[in-house]
Amino acid sequence: MLTAKHNFLIYPFFQKYAGWIINRHFGTVQIIGHLNKKELPILLISNHISWWDGFWGMYVNSNVLHRKFHFMMLEEQLQKYWLLRYTGGFSVNKKSKSMVDTLNYSAKLLHDRQNMLLIFPQGEIQSLHNQTFHFEKGVERIVKDKQNAVQIVFMANLIDYFSNRKPGIFIHLQEYESNAFDINSIQESYNLFYARSVERQKNSTGNK
Repeated sequence: MLTAKHNFLIYPFFQKYAGWIINRHFGTVQIIGHLNKKELPILLISNHISWWDGFWGMYVNSNVLHRKFHFMMLEEQLQKYWLLRYTGGFSVNKKSKSMVDTLNYSAKLLHDRQNMLLIFPQGEIQSLHNQTFHFEKGVERIVKDKQNAVQIVFMANLIDYFSNRKPGIFIHLQEYESNAFDINSIQESYNLFYARSVERQKNSTGNK
């Protein structure tokens, strides 16, 4: 597998680039939700709807989480866009035995409180209209034995236009606070969180 690196030039450049490209293409960018600050590593669990997802994750990290950014990426894509390895990207190959290495590497990242890890637990890009999420089993391996040792944060990326020419991106955040660290409990909680985020979005006017 290809491990993550954080180049002293490329990494800060991409942090600034993420903010620039998001503000260029979206008329509104809102982060909705309050998180308690904890001195723990962060696992950021997000829906996966587009090419933009990694940029939105980096935007949230730069503005809210303030950790060293890491994210999992398909091996063939990371080989193609190799610069992303120097911004915290590491590879996963679901058809290879190296999948176990990737999951172990992911879990090890969460031993360091300076790190955050962005994952898309459904494992593939899905329609933004999908509102039910099934988590792949690898999530449980990543969080195993990490109760009270990692802060799990849910993220839901929702797009609306309202009366604007450009779309708005509304990023809903919520901490997972249950003592249950099994995949079924986390999956159920994420689905409830996502449903509440959608309802909140329906009642929104798009104004800050």
